[in-house]
Amino acid sequence: MRWLITGAGGMLGRDVVDELTRRGEDVVGLDRSALDITRPEAVAAAVREHRPDLVVNCAAYTAVDDAETDEARALEINGAGPRALARACAAHDARLIHLSTDYVFDGEARTAPYPENHPPAPRTAYGRTKLAGERAVLEELPGASAVLRTAWLYGVHGTNFVRTMIGLEARRDTLDVVDDQRGQPTWSADVAERIADLGPRLGPDAHGVFHATDAGEATWYELAREVFSLLGADPDRVRPTSSAAFPRPAPRPAYSALAHDRWQEIGLPPAREWRSALHEALPRIRKEGPTS
Repeated sequence: MRWLITGAGGMLGRDVVDELTRRGEDVVGLDRSALDITRPEAVAAAVREHRPDLVVNCAAYTAVDDAETDEARALEINGAGPRALARACAAHDARLIHLSTDYVFDGEARTAPYPENHPPAPRTAYGRTKLAGERAVLEELPGASAVLRTAWLYGVHGTNFVRTMIGLEARRDTLDVVDDQRGQPTWSADVAERIADLGPRLGPDAHGVFHATDAGEATWYELAREVFSLLGADPDRVRPTSSAAFPRPAPRPAYSALAHDRWQEIGLPPAREWRSALHEALPRIRKEGPTS
């Protein structure tokens, strides 16, 4: 298979390119400077030039708070961009995996993780634009596309919550962290593996919406305590607080755990527990240094 990765300069995009390269796949990674997915003519030219069997769209507008006052631009990247990719894939008989987010849900569930078929109800501009991208991909490329929703990503590359906690542990005596938002900390390398596993299966019997997060649940406070513990620091230096202490333009989901039933339906094992992933990831993140 030949793979084309858009948004290949970001945290997840870099991990996808690395994972596919490790597996010996034929992969081309294009960052934002090499391909602006909001330009349909550039998208069509890239697909025509590289002739991929499968495109993975990691390009996105991810500034959740900025989107509240910049929704038009966010929609251009998160909605129109994926539609252009799907149309180019359809024209060249390629398949498409598109990355989405837990923000397509309202965050008000409490009894169980959101299943893949739960009705979306985004509460933010970012969530609305990401839902538009999901619908565009599934409309333009039915039977040959997959939407992978992920959440709470951290990784070796770029800025993320886990890397921030590592830095703050060295600089702060105590740290206040939100304890009323619950989700699934997810190592971006695990999502990259899911993408690599799904690609060869993607088709009439394996398409549609999948949830790509690590298993289990935690609050940001619980995640921060786990990071401190793995660093050999006293986790009691992390203190719980509420979302009200950190007001943001875009409301954060109170609960955004996602269910993973579709993976088992297509013969892939369930996601591993988030603590297991964090234990493996943390030494690699520390080795990479404070910035990447």
